[in-house]
Amino acid sequence: MSEAVKLVEKEFLDYVKKMEAYKEALGLIYWDLRTGAPKQGVEQRSEVIGMLSTDVFKMSTSEEMESYITELSSNELNLSEITKKTLLECKKEYDLNKKIPAEEYKEYVILQSKAESVWEEAKAKADFEMFRPYLEKLVAMTKRFIQYWGFEGNKYNTLLDMYEPGVTVEVLDQVFGQLREKIVPLVHSISQSDQKLETNFLFERFPKEKQREFSLEILKQMGYNFNAGRLDETVHPFATGLNPGDVRVTTKYDENDFRTAVFGTIHEGGHALYEQNISTDLIGTPLCDGTSMGIHESQSLFYENFVGRHYSFWKKNYDLLKEYSEGQFDQVSLDDFYRAINESKPSLIRIEADELTYPLHIIIRYEIEKGLFNDELEVKDLPKIWNEKYEQYLGVKPENDGQGVLQDVHWSGGSFGYFPSYALGYMYAAQLKNAMIKDLPNYDQLVEEGNLLPIKEWFTDHIHKYGKMKKPLDILKDVTGEELNANYLIDYLYEKYSNVYQLK
Repeated sequence: MSEAVKLVEKEFLDYVKKMEAYKEALGLIYWDLRTGAPKQGVEQRSEVIGMLSTDVFKMSTSEEMESYITELSSNELNLSEITKKTLLECKKEYDLNKKIPAEEYKEYVILQSKAESVWEEAKAKADFEMFRPYLEKLVAMTKRFIQYWGFEGNKYNTLLDMYEPGVTVEVLDQVFGQLREKIVPLVHSISQSDQKLETNFLFERFPKEKQREFSLEILKQMGYNFNAGRLDETVHPFATGLNPGDVRVTTKYDENDFRTAVFGTIHEGGHALYEQNISTDLIGTPLCDGTSMGIHESQSLFYENFVGRHYSFWKKNYDLLKEYSEGQFDQVSLDDFYRAINESKPSLIRIEADELTYPLHIIIRYEIEKGLFNDELEVKDLPKIWNEKYEQYLGVKPENDGQGVLQDVHWSGGSFGYFPSYALGYMYAAQLKNAMIKDLPNYDQLVEEGNLLPIKEWFTDHIHKYGKMKKPLDILKDVTGEELNANYLIDYLYEKYSNVYQLK
């Protein structure tokens, strides 16, 4: 490689590092907004976010970036793998962002940050009309962006590709159809079963601070590094990775249902383990992130369901839970507790859904989003459509919009096309578990001993450390030896729930 190309490569990586520094600062501002920033500061904070995001946007579409892409692309063979992959990420972002006028992007970013604050208040008041104007504008602007970007086949494909490259409406219609076809009869069998589980003991008062202490213990057991993170409280649980040395987890506490916080913390902890264990060689590049939303979700759902709801996990941790719960479970056997936390019962709230009905919550959101961006639905009709689908698929109907169409934060941030990743992640997780037990045949024993580090290390070796160096479907193929296969999830659900409900 010539000295001139080496110099350009260094300048390019320094330029990208500056962009990533802006993004890290923005990540910290967003975290603060969502964990208790004063209400009166939201307006000015939104302006700051808009200005900084616009600067990043301009850098990603600048003449300098265009020059780096042009020059380095013609010398690609001489570049390091990290530089090559970084160049590809920057080119993809350049090609997308260059098509959006800078002023429109600034308007959109400011709208996002304001909308999230309004959504939080609207949710608390169960008032969709308060949030509706913001959502209408977010949808309208996103539709305009799709026209700028272009699309193949279905307009919604453009949004899906941002979160899960290679996944299309055609793929999702098939996979989600397969899940729905298999899940609905199992849900029906359970509803007809004589096995009615006792769950009342789950809903006694469990002090928030004690839930927090138990959650901290579980995060430690998972291998979460508290020197590189922290646990905070928020309305809607999330994890944010500023860099591998600063990955924060938030959870929501319900003193009358400890499961919200405990399983929410385990779920977000799974996300955090991914971010904490990305190779430090990738810091300062866009590669220092999860490779896709679906692979990210595979980590959180793996820990929440294949660890946190596993019988062996509670053989280890049930006595610890009893210590923190101040007598709530003293008269409850481990078997009864295990079956209770794995009850399958249609619910209104996605993040509180059981493993079996969870995919149906995702399918509802997918169908609504697909309809919105293909001009088959209007924002004003969403509460009605939402309620109808919940009644049709799950047999339950929200009493208000706080329980219904306003329950998720995602739309307020413009995250359209994100929801399908949850169900994809669930399928990935089941397929990865099948591959993992070939390397860790003593999996159940490890979980029972509370020795979860070999599991974390397996994921780090096969997934975490690569960040965005490998594409999602390449990771799945490399780790499991096959393409996406929904049967692993279907088989897991059938085996588990046949056991819990003693179905013949």
